[in-house]
Amino acid sequence: MSEERKAQLAQAVQRVEARVQAACDAAGRAREEVRLLAVTKTFPAGDAALLTDLGLTDLAENRDQEASVKVAEVARFRPDATVRWHMVGRLQRNKARSVVRWADEVQSVDSIRLAGALDKAVLAEGRPVLDVLVQASIDGDPARGGCPLPELEELAAYIARAGGLRLRGVMAVAPLGGDPDRAFARLAEAAERLRKDHPGATEVSAGMSSDLEQAIGHGSTCVRVGTALLGGRGLASLESGSPGSA
Repeated sequence: MSEERKAQLAQAVQRVEARVQAACDAAGRAREEVRLLAVTKTFPAGDAALLTDLGLTDLAENRDQEASVKVAEVARFRPDATVRWHMVGRLQRNKARSVVRWADEVQSVDSIRLAGALDKAVLAEGRPVLDVLVQASIDGDPARGGCPLPELEELAAYIARAGGLRLRGVMAVAPLGGDPDRAFARLAEAAERLRKDHPGATEVSAGMSSDLEQAIGHGSTCVRVGTALLGGRGLASLESGSPGSA
């Protein structure tokens, strides 16, 4: 089963890579400017391990409880793989300390209170500085998370002063049923404003399976792809068997 699944994933990676390359070509950008982040939420550690075999070593999760187990399993399956783990889901402050134990980057920082909790957790854990992105709300829907655009610069300034955090850029999700081109254009403008005061905040995480082309066209440097790589979301068991070593 492992070899069959690896072949499925290899084909999916090829298809997604072709889409990213075509989008970069259309936008007049180099392929190296856009990172492919594989969102492995709800899929087993075996799939994540197989993705590392295929060269994808930036992996993302959206729930701390699932991620903390999966990160350890992938490390056991692939002890020699250098995996960079990203938290992309909404995060409660009381999970901050747990998240900083496994995440290399948190892309979903949407409030000063959350940033403060992460900063304290980094210092308490004695770990290296944590890379963070501010999640911008480009549709104004509080249920979907994100910092309102008028408050983005205040949040960024707070993160820049925090000793345990490093501001890397911005992240956003296109509105449900909305025009992704318009949404990503707004995000690009917000990112440009942010870089005036924070020139190191160059990351723009935008675009998923359904709209990565539009996001790349508006300057995304990181596309977060799950379904197009791994298939439809299932309740895959984390104990569905060890992946093959091939």
